[in-house]
Amino acid sequence: MHFNYLAFAVPLFTGLMYLEYYISVKRNKAGNFNFNEAIANINVGIAERLSDLFTTGVFYFFFVWIYQHFSLFTIKPGPITWLLLFLATDFAWYWYHRFGHEVNLFWSVHVVHHQSDDYNFTVSARITVLQAAARCLFWSVLPLLGFPPAMITVLLLIHGTYPFFTHTQLVGKLGWLEYIFVTPSHHRVHHSCNEKYLDKNYGDVLIIWDKLFGTFAKETETPRYGLTKPLNSYSFLWQHFHFWLEMVISFRRANGWRAKWKAIFGRPDDIDPRIRTSLERKLSFRQQELTHSTLLLNYIRVQTLINLTLLFGVIFFEHYISGSKIFVLSLLIIVSVITTGAMLEQRRWIFHLEFVKLALFGIFTSLSYPNFNLGVFLLTVGILVLLFYRSIGNRYYHYLYKES
Repeated sequence: MHFNYLAFAVPLFTGLMYLEYYISVKRNKAGNFNFNEAIANINVGIAERLSDLFTTGVFYFFFVWIYQHFSLFTIKPGPITWLLLFLATDFAWYWYHRFGHEVNLFWSVHVVHHQSDDYNFTVSARITVLQAAARCLFWSVLPLLGFPPAMITVLLLIHGTYPFFTHTQLVGKLGWLEYIFVTPSHHRVHHSCNEKYLDKNYGDVLIIWDKLFGTFAKETETPRYGLTKPLNSYSFLWQHFHFWLEMVISFRRANGWRAKWKAIFGRPDDIDPRIRTSLERKLSFRQQELTHSTLLLNYIRVQTLINLTLLFGVIFFEHYISGSKIFVLSLLIIVSVITTGAMLEQRRWIFHLEFVKLALFGIFTSLSYPNFNLGVFLLTVGILVLLFYRSIGNRYYHYLYKES
């Protein structure tokens, strides 16, 4: 049996998110959670977990290639070398994280993690595949030094779990641990948009790097979370690509190669904030809060639960599902998270994506059960939907958005 037991991370961490919410309600701190933010955060996490199916092996073989061809030393596993690997991993993370805030190119893949105006366990899910690739580049120094790729992989799994627990407002300061480790208090500072907290506390597990390099700040005032210019959007696509567009426009407007260089490798502060305002105006982003029907909220909850279930199944049974089926299911999940994010903004184009989801479900069913009669039935359903596409769409929007 070749089940991928890493799939159980999906229900485990989802359960911890719900537990944090439950405790917050009991402590009269339910305000720490906003439904729209939580769904947007989980959507990003679903996409990242899914992308791991396609990227983890690539990253591992990248480490193997460096280790076999360029390693400076040959390091064997042992108590001391495990400790050295941990320190080297955390040190590399500090510099990746710092570059992720101080260099536009790296901020473009890290900004998604900081967009939420909430701060709870769901925020820890806001990791993109591009951010994972950027981290991989920094961690490539580990096989270069001579640490075996298998050893690196094991430590990265452990190292990557710790930050989940620092994304919470339920835990106060932790005494002497504050002097050594990154605690929830330290990381709240990092996620804050308070001016005195900007670009502070980059550490992942150890806070000593921030103290050593002058980027440490204590939590002395209540943090406000999110970007200095709030995103005001729950769109999965806009969250991922708005800063790329801002960077491209800034590059095109720049006069001379030095200015163009700054657009890519300068600081995020160098990007004119009016660019995003202009883009939001052109793309008709709603700035006001929308009232959602109970049906819409329940539909989003069900969709999210289905996405999490599909994600678990794809990961757990990845060795027993053909590549074509994994591809179709992956597309189905991605289209679904895009759809639920757009539903939160009550976009009218989501019905088209619902039809795409129906088509993908039909394709997956045909691949799983290749039967002529079933194929004819699915094709007939698709044709009927197309024939009454407009009227079905109008009823769909009426019930979902309570339109007259």
